[in-house]
Amino acid sequence: MLGTRGAFVTGAIVGTSLLMFVATGGSVAATLVAQARGGGAVDRTLLIAMLLNVAIIVFARHRHQVLSRTLVQLGDADERANQLASRDPLTGFLNRRSLSEDSATMLARARTRNKAVAMLFIDLDHFKSVNDMHGVAVGDLLLRAVAVEIAALLPSGALAARLGSDEFACGLLFDAGHPDVVVRLAEKLVARLAQPFRLDTITIHLSASVGIARSDFDCASGDALLRAADIAMFAAKRAGRGRFAWFDPAMERALQVRNDLENGLRSAIPDLQIVPYFEQQVDLVTGKLSGFEVLARWEHPTRGLIGPDQFIPIAEESGMIGELSLSIMRQAFAAARDWDGSLTLSVNISPTQLRDAWLAQKIIKTLTETGFPAHRLEVEITESSLFDNLALAQSICGSLKNQGIRIALDDFGTGYSSLAHLRALPFDRIKIDKSFVQTIVGNAESAAIVNTIARLGDSLNLPCTAEGIEDKAIEERLRALGCAKGQGYHYGRPLPVAKARQLLAERRLLRFSGETIGRRLAG
Repeated sequence: MLGTRGAFVTGAIVGTSLLMFVATGGSVAATLVAQARGGGAVDRTLLIAMLLNVAIIVFARHRHQVLSRTLVQLGDADERANQLASRDPLTGFLNRRSLSEDSATMLARARTRNKAVAMLFIDLDHFKSVNDMHGVAVGDLLLRAVAVEIAALLPSGALAARLGSDEFACGLLFDAGHPDVVVRLAEKLVARLAQPFRLDTITIHLSASVGIARSDFDCASGDALLRAADIAMFAAKRAGRGRFAWFDPAMERALQVRNDLENGLRSAIPDLQIVPYFEQQVDLVTGKLSGFEVLARWEHPTRGLIGPDQFIPIAEESGMIGELSLSIMRQAFAAARDWDGSLTLSVNISPTQLRDAWLAQKIIKTLTETGFPAHRLEVEITESSLFDNLALAQSICGSLKNQGIRIALDDFGTGYSSLAHLRALPFDRIKIDKSFVQTIVGNAESAAIVNTIARLGDSLNLPCTAEGIEDKAIEERLRALGCAKGQGYHYGRPLPVAKARQLLAERRLLRFSGETIGRRLAG
Protein backbone atom coordinates (compact mmCIF):
# COMPACT_ATOMS: atom_id res chain seq x y z
CA MET A 1 0.00 0.00 0.00
CA LEU A 2 2.81 2.42 0.92
CA GLY A 3 4.74 1.50 -2.21
CA THR A 4 1.68 2.15 -4.38
CA ARG A 5 1.10 5.53 -2.71
CA GLY A 6 4.80 6.50 -3.13
CA ALA A 7 4.72 5.55 -6.80
CA PHE A 8 1.59 7.63 -7.26
CA VAL A 9 3.17 10.66 -5.53
CA THR A 10 6.41 10.50 -7.50
CA GLY A 11 4.46 9.98 -10.68
CA ALA A 12 2.38 13.04 -9.89
CA ILE A 13 5.51 15.09 -9.19
CA VAL A 14 7.09 14.00 -12.45
CA GLY A 15 3.94 14.79 -14.37
CA THR A 16 3.43 18.17 -12.72
CA SER A 17 7.06 19.12 -13.19
CA LEU A 18 6.89 18.21 -16.85
CA LEU A 19 3.74 20.28 -17.31
CA MET A 20 5.31 23.21 -15.49
CA PHE A 21 8.46 22.89 -17.52
CA VAL A 22 6.57 22.75 -20.79
CA ALA A 23 4.29 25.63 -19.79
CA THR A 24 6.96 27.97 -18.46
CA GLY A 25 10.21 26.57 -19.68
CA GLY A 26 9.85 28.04 -23.14
CA SER A 27 9.14 31.60 -21.99
CA VAL A 28 11.80 31.45 -19.26
CA ALA A 29 14.37 30.23 -21.73
CA ALA A 30 13.43 32.97 -24.22
CA THR A 31 13.75 35.64 -21.55
CA LEU A 32 17.12 34.38 -20.42
CA VAL A 33 18.41 34.27 -24.02
CA ALA A 34 17.22 37.80 -24.70
CA GLN A 35 18.90 39.11 -21.56
CA ALA A 36 22.16 37.42 -22.56
CA ARG A 37 22.09 38.86 -26.12
CA GLY A 38 21.28 42.38 -24.92
CA GLY A 39 24.33 42.39 -22.73
CA GLY A 40 22.20 42.74 -19.63
CA ALA A 41 22.46 40.70 -16.48
CA VAL A 42 20.81 37.32 -16.54
CA ASP A 43 17.95 37.01 -14.06
CA ARG A 44 19.49 34.60 -11.55
CA THR A 45 16.11 33.82 -9.98
CA LEU A 46 14.67 32.62 -13.27
CA LEU A 47 17.77 30.56 -13.99
CA ILE A 48 17.68 28.91 -10.55
CA ALA A 49 13.96 28.21 -10.90
CA MET A 50 14.53 26.58 -14.26
CA LEU A 51 17.42 24.43 -13.05
CA LEU A 52 15.46 23.44 -9.94
CA ASN A 53 12.58 22.37 -12.14
CA VAL A 54 14.92 20.19 -14.19
CA ALA A 55 16.44 18.69 -11.03
CA ILE A 56 13.02 17.88 -9.63
CA ILE A 57 12.06 16.17 -12.88
CA VAL A 58 15.26 14.08 -12.91
CA PHE A 59 14.97 13.11 -9.21
CA ALA A 60 11.28 12.29 -9.44
CA ARG A 61 11.79 10.17 -12.54
CA HIS A 62 14.63 8.23 -10.85
CA ARG A 63 12.53 7.75 -7.71
CA HIS A 64 9.59 6.61 -9.80
CA GLN A 65 11.74 3.99 -11.57
CA VAL A 66 13.12 2.65 -8.23
CA LEU A 67 9.65 2.36 -6.74
CA SER A 68 8.32 0.70 -9.88
CA ARG A 69 11.03 -2.00 -9.70
CA THR A 70 10.34 -2.47 -5.99
CA LEU A 71 6.63 -2.92 -6.66
CA VAL A 72 7.36 -5.53 -9.33
CA GLN A 73 9.59 -7.41 -6.87
CA LEU A 74 6.97 -7.18 -4.13
CA GLY A 75 4.37 -8.47 -6.58
CA ASP A 76 6.57 -11.44 -7.50
CA ALA A 77 7.26 -12.19 -3.82
CA ASP A 78 3.55 -11.96 -3.05
CA GLU A 79 2.81 -14.34 -5.89
CA ARG A 80 5.47 -16.77 -4.62
CA ALA A 81 4.03 -16.55 -1.09
CA ASN A 82 0.57 -17.32 -2.40
CA GLN A 83 2.03 -20.23 -4.35
CA LEU A 84 3.73 -21.62 -1.24
CA ALA A 85 0.56 -21.16 0.78
CA SER A 86 -1.57 -23.07 -1.72
CA ARG A 87 0.85 -25.70 -3.07
CA ASP A 88 2.80 -28.63 -1.73
CA PRO A 89 6.46 -27.60 -2.15
CA LEU A 90 7.65 -31.15 -2.87
CA THR A 91 5.25 -32.15 -5.66
CA GLY A 92 3.67 -28.88 -6.77
CA PHE A 93 0.22 -30.35 -6.09
CA LEU A 94 -2.45 -28.47 -4.16
CA ASN A 95 -2.27 -28.70 -0.38
CA ARG A 96 -5.20 -29.70 1.80
CA ARG A 97 -6.53 -26.16 2.29
CA SER A 98 -6.41 -25.37 -1.40
CA LEU A 99 -8.06 -28.67 -2.26
CA SER A 100 -10.92 -27.79 0.08
CA GLU A 101 -11.37 -24.42 -1.64
CA ASP A 102 -11.03 -25.71 -5.19
CA SER A 103 -13.27 -28.73 -4.61
CA ALA A 104 -16.00 -26.37 -3.34
CA THR A 105 -15.71 -24.49 -6.63
CA MET A 106 -15.79 -27.76 -8.57
CA LEU A 107 -18.92 -28.88 -6.70
CA ALA A 108 -20.64 -25.62 -7.58
CA ARG A 109 -19.68 -26.07 -11.22
CA ALA A 110 -20.95 -29.66 -11.14
CA ARG A 111 -24.37 -28.53 -9.92
CA THR A 112 -24.73 -25.98 -12.71
CA ARG A 113 -23.70 -28.56 -15.34
CA ASN A 114 -25.77 -31.43 -13.93
CA LYS A 115 -22.59 -33.41 -13.23
CA ALA A 116 -21.10 -35.14 -10.19
CA VAL A 117 -17.69 -34.90 -8.54
CA ALA A 118 -15.59 -37.97 -7.78
CA MET A 119 -12.91 -37.73 -5.11
CA LEU A 120 -10.13 -40.33 -5.06
CA PHE A 121 -8.04 -40.73 -1.91
CA ILE A 122 -4.70 -42.45 -2.64
CA ASP A 123 -2.45 -43.89 0.06
CA LEU A 124 0.88 -45.59 -0.69
CA ASP A 125 1.12 -48.96 1.02
CA HIS A 126 4.09 -49.48 3.35
CA PHE A 127 5.70 -46.18 2.38
CA LYS A 128 7.28 -45.86 5.83
CA SER A 129 9.50 -48.85 5.10
CA VAL A 130 10.95 -46.97 2.10
CA ASN A 131 12.08 -44.12 4.35
CA ASP A 132 13.34 -46.58 6.95
CA MET A 133 15.39 -48.60 4.46
CA HIS A 134 16.59 -45.94 2.01
CA GLY A 135 16.28 -42.62 3.82
CA VAL A 136 14.03 -39.58 3.55
CA ALA A 137 15.79 -38.24 0.44
CA VAL A 138 14.90 -41.36 -1.54
CA GLY A 139 11.39 -41.20 -0.08
CA ASP A 140 11.02 -37.66 -1.41
CA LEU A 141 12.24 -38.75 -4.84
CA LEU A 142 9.64 -41.50 -4.81
CA LEU A 143 6.86 -39.09 -3.84
CA ARG A 144 7.78 -36.76 -6.71
CA ALA A 145 7.82 -39.71 -9.11
CA VAL A 146 4.43 -40.84 -7.86
CA ALA A 147 3.06 -37.31 -8.33
CA VAL A 148 4.27 -37.30 -11.93
CA GLU A 149 2.49 -40.60 -12.62
CA ILE A 150 -0.73 -39.40 -10.99
CA ALA A 151 -0.71 -36.14 -12.94
CA ALA A 152 -0.15 -38.01 -16.22
CA LEU A 153 -3.28 -40.12 -15.67
CA LEU A 154 -5.66 -37.33 -14.66
CA PRO A 155 -8.02 -35.76 -17.21
CA SER A 156 -7.89 -32.06 -18.00
CA GLY A 157 -9.38 -29.87 -15.29
CA ALA A 158 -8.96 -32.45 -12.54
CA LEU A 159 -7.65 -31.48 -9.11
CA ALA A 160 -4.53 -33.09 -7.66
CA ALA A 161 -3.40 -32.62 -4.07
CA ARG A 162 -0.88 -34.04 -1.64
CA LEU A 163 -2.47 -34.27 1.79
CA GLY A 164 0.28 -35.74 3.94
CA SER A 165 3.42 -37.83 3.88
CA ASP A 166 2.19 -40.45 1.41
CA GLU A 167 -1.42 -39.41 0.90
CA PHE A 168 -2.77 -37.89 -2.31
CA ALA A 169 -6.23 -36.87 -3.51
CA CYS A 170 -7.74 -36.25 -6.93
CA GLY A 171 -11.05 -34.63 -7.79
CA LEU A 172 -12.80 -34.65 -11.16
CA LEU A 173 -16.15 -34.00 -12.79
CA PHE A 174 -17.99 -36.94 -14.36
CA ASP A 175 -21.37 -37.87 -15.72
CA ALA A 176 -23.29 -39.41 -12.79
CA GLY A 177 -24.74 -42.01 -15.11
CA HIS A 178 -21.31 -43.24 -16.20
CA PRO A 179 -19.15 -43.96 -13.15
CA ASP A 180 -17.10 -46.36 -15.29
CA VAL A 181 -14.93 -43.34 -16.19
CA VAL A 182 -13.91 -43.08 -12.54
CA VAL A 183 -13.45 -46.84 -12.26
CA ARG A 184 -11.05 -46.87 -15.21
CA LEU A 185 -9.03 -44.06 -13.66
CA ALA A 186 -8.83 -45.90 -10.33
CA GLU A 187 -7.75 -49.09 -12.09
CA LYS A 188 -5.03 -47.22 -13.97
CA LEU A 189 -3.77 -45.58 -10.77
CA VAL A 190 -3.58 -48.88 -8.89
CA ALA A 191 -1.89 -50.61 -11.83
CA ARG A 192 0.64 -47.85 -12.51
CA LEU A 193 1.64 -47.36 -8.88
CA ALA A 194 2.22 -51.11 -8.61
CA GLN A 195 4.93 -50.89 -11.28
CA PRO A 196 8.54 -50.62 -10.10
CA PHE A 197 9.96 -47.11 -9.65
CA ARG A 198 13.59 -46.71 -10.65
CA LEU A 199 15.25 -43.92 -8.70
CA ASP A 200 18.91 -43.51 -9.63
CA THR A 201 20.40 -46.89 -8.71
CA ILE A 202 17.46 -48.01 -6.55
CA THR A 203 14.36 -49.87 -7.71
CA ILE A 204 11.37 -49.64 -5.38
CA HIS A 205 8.25 -51.76 -5.52
CA LEU A 206 5.13 -50.50 -3.81
CA SER A 207 1.37 -50.48 -4.19
CA ALA A 208 -1.45 -48.05 -3.51
CA SER A 209 -4.87 -48.28 -1.90
CA VAL A 210 -7.53 -45.99 -3.38
CA GLY A 211 -10.86 -44.90 -1.92
CA ILE A 212 -13.53 -43.25 -4.07
CA ALA A 213 -16.51 -41.12 -3.07
CA ARG A 214 -19.04 -39.32 -5.26
CA SER A 215 -20.80 -36.05 -4.55
CA ASP A 216 -24.27 -37.21 -5.57
CA PHE A 217 -24.32 -39.83 -2.79
CA ASP A 218 -24.72 -37.90 0.49
CA CYS A 219 -21.52 -35.84 0.13
CA ALA A 220 -22.66 -32.26 -0.19
CA SER A 221 -19.34 -30.55 0.59
CA GLY A 222 -15.75 -30.98 -0.48
CA ASP A 223 -14.63 -31.85 3.04
CA ALA A 224 -17.37 -34.49 3.39
CA LEU A 225 -16.38 -35.91 0.00
CA LEU A 226 -12.73 -36.17 1.04
CA ARG A 227 -13.62 -37.81 4.35
CA ALA A 228 -15.81 -40.40 2.61
CA ALA A 229 -13.01 -41.18 0.14
CA ASP A 230 -10.60 -41.54 3.08
CA ILE A 231 -12.93 -44.06 4.76
CA ALA A 232 -13.19 -46.02 1.50
CA MET A 233 -9.40 -46.04 1.22
CA PHE A 234 -9.10 -47.70 4.64
CA ALA A 235 -11.64 -50.30 3.50
CA ALA A 236 -9.42 -51.00 0.48
CA LYS A 237 -6.43 -51.46 2.80
CA ARG A 238 -8.30 -53.87 5.04
CA ALA A 239 -9.36 -55.83 1.96
CA GLY A 240 -5.73 -56.53 1.12
CA ARG A 241 -4.16 -53.29 -0.22
CA GLY A 242 -3.25 -52.58 -3.82
CA ARG A 243 -6.89 -52.06 -4.83
CA PHE A 244 -9.70 -49.50 -4.85
CA ALA A 245 -13.07 -49.32 -3.13
CA TRP A 246 -16.15 -47.12 -3.47
CA PHE A 247 -17.47 -45.47 -0.33
CA ASP A 248 -20.47 -47.10 1.30
CA PRO A 249 -22.23 -45.80 4.47
CA ALA A 250 -21.64 -49.20 6.06
CA MET A 251 -17.91 -48.43 5.95
CA GLU A 252 -18.44 -45.41 8.19
CA ARG A 253 -20.35 -47.51 10.71
CA ALA A 254 -17.59 -50.13 10.64
CA LEU A 255 -15.00 -47.40 11.17
CA GLN A 256 -16.89 -46.16 14.21
CA VAL A 257 -16.93 -49.68 15.64
CA ARG A 258 -13.21 -49.96 14.95
CA ASN A 259 -12.49 -46.65 16.66
CA ASP A 260 -14.53 -47.76 19.67
CA LEU A 261 -12.53 -50.99 19.84
CA GLU A 262 -9.23 -49.12 19.55
CA ASN A 263 -10.18 -46.73 22.35
CA GLY A 264 -11.33 -49.65 24.49
CA LEU A 265 -8.17 -51.60 23.75
CA ARG A 266 -6.00 -48.87 25.25
CA SER A 267 -7.45 -49.56 28.69
CA ALA A 268 -8.24 -53.25 28.15
CA ILE A 269 -4.57 -54.28 27.93
CA PRO A 270 -3.40 -52.80 31.25
CA ASP A 271 -6.68 -53.86 32.88
CA LEU A 272 -5.96 -57.49 31.82
CA GLN A 273 -9.19 -57.83 29.86
CA ILE A 274 -7.11 -59.44 27.09
CA VAL A 275 -6.47 -62.92 28.45
CA PRO A 276 -4.74 -66.10 27.21
CA TYR A 277 -6.68 -69.06 25.88
CA PHE A 278 -4.99 -72.39 25.30
CA GLU A 279 -5.42 -74.61 22.21
CA GLN A 280 -4.29 -78.20 22.68
CA GLN A 281 -1.37 -79.58 20.67
CA VAL A 282 -1.28 -83.36 20.41
CA ASP A 283 1.48 -85.81 19.54
CA LEU A 284 0.04 -87.60 16.50
CA VAL A 285 2.11 -90.73 17.14
CA THR A 286 1.19 -91.32 20.79
CA GLY A 287 -2.05 -89.33 20.96
CA LYS A 288 -0.84 -87.59 24.11
CA LEU A 289 -1.17 -83.92 24.93
CA SER A 290 2.21 -82.29 24.30
CA GLY A 291 1.44 -78.63 24.87
CA PHE A 292 -0.71 -75.64 23.98
CA GLU A 293 -0.71 -72.73 21.57
CA VAL A 294 -1.44 -69.49 23.42
CA LEU A 295 -4.21 -67.42 21.84
CA ALA A 296 -5.63 -64.02 22.82
CA ARG A 297 -9.26 -63.33 23.71
CA TRP A 298 -10.85 -60.08 24.86
CA GLU A 299 -13.23 -60.52 27.77
CA HIS A 300 -15.12 -57.28 27.13
CA PRO A 301 -17.21 -56.04 30.08
CA THR A 302 -20.28 -55.29 27.92
CA ARG A 303 -19.77 -57.05 24.57
CA GLY A 304 -18.66 -60.40 25.95
CA LEU A 305 -15.90 -62.49 24.40
CA ILE A 306 -14.24 -60.86 21.36
CA GLY A 307 -12.13 -62.95 19.00
CA PRO A 308 -8.59 -62.00 17.96
CA ASP A 309 -9.59 -61.40 14.34
CA GLN A 310 -11.43 -58.28 15.52
CA PHE A 311 -8.82 -56.66 17.75
CA ILE A 312 -5.37 -58.02 16.76
CA PRO A 313 -5.30 -56.07 13.44
CA ILE A 314 -6.27 -52.92 15.36
CA ALA A 315 -3.51 -53.53 17.88
CA GLU A 316 -1.00 -53.93 15.04
CA GLU A 317 -2.13 -50.79 13.20
CA SER A 318 -2.22 -48.68 16.35
CA GLY A 319 1.15 -49.84 17.70
CA MET A 320 -0.27 -51.66 20.74
CA ILE A 321 0.58 -55.19 19.59
CA GLY A 322 3.89 -55.34 21.47
CA GLU A 323 2.32 -54.41 24.80
CA LEU A 324 -0.60 -56.79 24.18
CA SER A 325 1.65 -59.70 23.23
CA LEU A 326 3.89 -59.35 26.29
CA SER A 327 0.83 -59.08 28.54
CA ILE A 328 -0.56 -62.34 27.12
CA MET A 329 2.83 -64.03 27.52
CA ARG A 330 3.15 -62.87 31.11
CA GLN A 331 -0.28 -64.21 32.04
CA ALA A 332 0.24 -67.50 30.17
CA PHE A 333 3.73 -68.11 31.65
CA ALA A 334 2.47 -67.43 35.17
CA ALA A 335 -0.49 -69.78 34.68
CA ALA A 336 1.66 -72.62 33.25
CA ARG A 337 4.50 -72.60 35.80
CA ASP A 338 3.14 -75.60 37.71
CA TRP A 339 2.01 -77.57 34.69
CA ASP A 340 3.77 -80.83 33.91
CA GLY A 341 7.31 -80.21 32.70
CA SER A 342 6.66 -82.05 29.42
CA LEU A 343 4.06 -79.49 28.31
CA THR A 344 5.19 -76.67 26.05
CA LEU A 345 3.69 -73.29 25.19
CA SER A 346 3.69 -71.80 21.69
CA VAL A 347 3.26 -68.04 21.27
CA ASN A 348 2.80 -66.06 18.05
CA ILE A 349 4.97 -63.07 17.25
CA SER A 350 3.49 -60.34 15.06
CA PRO A 351 5.50 -59.10 12.05
CA THR A 352 5.40 -55.68 13.69
CA GLN A 353 7.16 -57.05 16.78
CA LEU A 354 10.01 -58.42 14.66
CA ARG A 355 10.98 -54.81 13.90
CA ASP A 356 11.75 -54.29 17.59
CA ALA A 357 15.46 -54.83 18.18
CA TRP A 358 14.77 -55.40 21.90
CA LEU A 359 12.11 -58.09 21.38
CA ALA A 360 14.30 -61.01 22.49
CA GLN A 361 15.32 -59.18 25.67
CA LYS A 362 11.69 -58.39 26.47
CA ILE A 363 10.63 -62.02 26.08
CA ILE A 364 13.56 -63.28 28.17
CA LYS A 365 12.77 -60.68 30.86
CA THR A 366 9.14 -61.89 30.95
CA LEU A 367 10.30 -65.50 31.34
CA THR A 368 12.59 -64.49 34.21
CA GLU A 369 9.90 -62.50 35.99
CA THR A 370 7.34 -65.31 35.78
CA GLY A 371 9.74 -68.19 36.40
CA PHE A 372 8.65 -70.10 33.30
CA PRO A 373 11.42 -72.32 31.84
CA ALA A 374 12.78 -71.08 28.51
CA HIS A 375 13.10 -74.62 27.09
CA ARG A 376 9.31 -75.06 27.35
CA LEU A 377 8.64 -72.05 25.13
CA GLU A 378 8.25 -72.10 21.34
CA VAL A 379 8.04 -68.79 19.45
CA GLU A 380 6.14 -68.84 16.16
CA ILE A 381 6.91 -66.37 13.36
CA THR A 382 5.40 -66.14 9.88
CA GLU A 383 7.59 -66.22 6.79
CA SER A 384 6.13 -62.99 5.41
CA SER A 385 7.41 -61.11 8.45
CA LEU A 386 11.02 -61.93 7.52
CA PHE A 387 11.11 -59.76 4.42
CA ASP A 388 11.16 -56.39 6.19
CA ASN A 389 14.50 -57.00 7.89
CA LEU A 390 15.95 -60.51 7.70
CA ALA A 391 19.15 -59.48 9.50
CA LEU A 392 17.20 -58.19 12.49
CA ALA A 393 15.04 -61.34 12.53
CA GLN A 394 18.20 -63.45 12.55
CA SER A 395 19.55 -61.47 15.48
CA ILE A 396 16.31 -61.82 17.47
CA CYS A 397 15.99 -65.54 16.77
CA GLY A 398 19.64 -66.10 17.62
CA SER A 399 19.22 -64.40 20.99
CA LEU A 400 16.12 -66.50 21.76
CA LYS A 401 17.84 -69.73 20.73
CA ASN A 402 20.79 -68.93 22.99
CA GLN A 403 18.37 -69.04 25.93
CA GLY A 404 16.96 -72.43 24.92
CA ILE A 405 13.77 -71.08 23.32
CA ARG A 406 12.62 -72.94 20.20
CA ILE A 407 11.59 -71.22 16.96
CA ALA A 408 8.78 -72.38 14.65
CA LEU A 409 7.99 -71.17 11.12
CA ASP A 410 4.22 -70.56 11.15
CA ASP A 411 1.73 -70.82 8.26
CA PHE A 412 4.28 -72.50 6.01
CA GLY A 413 2.99 -72.90 2.46
CA THR A 414 0.93 -69.71 2.35
CA GLY A 415 3.82 -67.33 1.63
CA TYR A 416 7.01 -67.68 -0.36
CA SER A 417 7.93 -71.03 1.24
CA SER A 418 11.56 -70.20 0.66
CA LEU A 419 14.23 -72.77 1.42
CA ALA A 420 16.63 -69.86 1.87
CA HIS A 421 14.70 -68.77 4.95
CA LEU A 422 14.73 -72.28 6.37
CA ARG A 423 18.51 -72.20 6.05
CA ALA A 424 18.97 -68.58 7.18
CA LEU A 425 17.14 -68.94 10.50
CA PRO A 426 17.52 -71.58 13.21
CA PHE A 427 14.03 -73.08 13.01
CA ASP A 428 13.08 -76.08 15.14
CA ARG A 429 9.67 -76.77 13.61
CA ILE A 430 7.43 -76.10 10.60
CA LYS A 431 3.72 -75.41 11.06
CA ILE A 432 1.46 -76.32 8.13
CA ASP A 433 -1.32 -73.80 7.56
CA LYS A 434 -4.87 -74.93 8.28
CA SER A 435 -6.07 -73.90 4.81
CA PHE A 436 -4.27 -76.98 3.43
CA VAL A 437 -4.92 -79.28 6.37
CA GLN A 438 -8.70 -78.79 6.45
CA THR A 439 -9.05 -79.86 2.80
CA ILE A 440 -6.47 -82.62 2.75
CA VAL A 441 -9.03 -85.44 2.47
CA GLY A 442 -11.08 -84.15 -0.46
CA ASN A 443 -8.54 -82.00 -2.31
CA ALA A 444 -5.66 -83.67 -4.14
CA GLU A 445 -3.68 -80.43 -4.42
CA SER A 446 -3.89 -79.78 -0.66
CA ALA A 447 -2.85 -83.36 0.03
CA ALA A 448 0.14 -82.98 -2.29
CA ILE A 449 1.20 -79.71 -0.64
CA VAL A 450 0.95 -81.18 2.87
CA ASN A 451 2.85 -84.29 1.77
CA THR A 452 5.60 -82.14 0.21
CA ILE A 453 5.96 -80.00 3.33
CA ALA A 454 6.08 -83.09 5.54
CA ARG A 455 8.78 -84.65 3.35
CA LEU A 456 10.72 -81.39 3.33
CA GLY A 457 10.55 -81.16 7.11
CA ASP A 458 11.71 -84.76 7.43
CA SER A 459 14.70 -84.17 5.14
CA LEU A 460 15.71 -81.05 7.11
CA ASN A 461 15.08 -82.73 10.47
CA LEU A 462 12.31 -80.22 11.19
CA PRO A 463 9.18 -81.86 12.68
CA CYS A 464 5.84 -80.57 11.38
CA THR A 465 2.78 -79.41 13.28
CA ALA A 466 -0.50 -79.42 11.34
CA GLU A 467 -3.07 -76.76 12.21
CA GLY A 468 -6.83 -77.03 11.70
CA ILE A 469 -7.46 -80.74 12.39
CA GLU A 470 -11.25 -80.97 12.59
CA ASP A 471 -12.02 -84.69 12.42
CA LYS A 472 -10.59 -88.17 12.73
CA ALA A 473 -10.12 -88.65 8.99
CA ILE A 474 -7.83 -85.63 8.72
CA GLU A 475 -5.88 -86.78 11.79
CA GLU A 476 -5.31 -90.25 10.33
CA ARG A 477 -4.20 -88.85 6.99
CA LEU A 478 -1.69 -86.54 8.69
CA ARG A 479 -0.39 -89.35 10.85
CA ALA A 480 0.20 -91.45 7.73
CA LEU A 481 2.13 -88.58 6.17
CA GLY A 482 4.44 -88.41 9.19
CA CYS A 483 3.33 -85.14 10.81
CA ALA A 484 4.60 -85.04 14.37
CA LYS A 485 2.00 -82.81 16.03
CA GLY A 486 -1.50 -81.61 15.38
CA GLN A 487 -3.95 -79.08 16.74
CA GLY A 488 -7.52 -78.08 15.94
CA TYR A 489 -11.12 -78.35 17.06
CA HIS A 490 -10.96 -82.15 16.82
CA TYR A 491 -9.18 -81.97 20.18
CA GLY A 492 -11.43 -79.30 21.66
CA ARG A 493 -11.96 -75.55 21.57
CA PRO A 494 -9.35 -73.17 23.04
CA LEU A 495 -9.67 -73.07 26.83
CA PRO A 496 -9.38 -70.24 29.35
CA VAL A 497 -6.91 -70.66 32.21
CA ALA A 498 -9.39 -72.21 34.66
CA LYS A 499 -10.66 -74.84 32.22
CA ALA A 500 -7.14 -75.63 31.02
CA ARG A 501 -6.14 -76.30 34.62
CA GLN A 502 -9.21 -78.47 35.09
CA LEU A 503 -8.28 -80.52 32.00
CA LEU A 504 -4.71 -80.94 33.24
CA ALA A 505 -5.85 -81.89 36.72
CA GLU A 506 -8.08 -84.62 35.25
CA ARG A 507 -5.10 -85.96 33.30
CA ARG A 508 -2.80 -85.61 36.32
CA LEU A 509 -0.59 -83.13 34.46
CA LEU A 510 -0.40 -80.53 37.21
CA ARG A 511 2.65 -80.86 39.35
CA PHE A 512 0.78 -80.63 42.62
CA SER A 513 -1.73 -83.28 41.53
CA GLY A 514 0.95 -85.73 40.41
CA GLU A 515 4.27 -85.09 42.12
CA THR A 516 3.08 -83.41 45.30
CA ILE A 517 0.19 -85.79 46.03
CA GLY A 518 2.42 -88.75 45.22
CA ARG A 519 4.96 -87.55 47.76
CA ARG A 520 2.23 -87.02 50.34
CA LEU A 521 0.89 -90.56 49.85
CA ALA A 522 4.41 -91.96 50.11
CA GLY A 523 4.93 -90.07 53.35
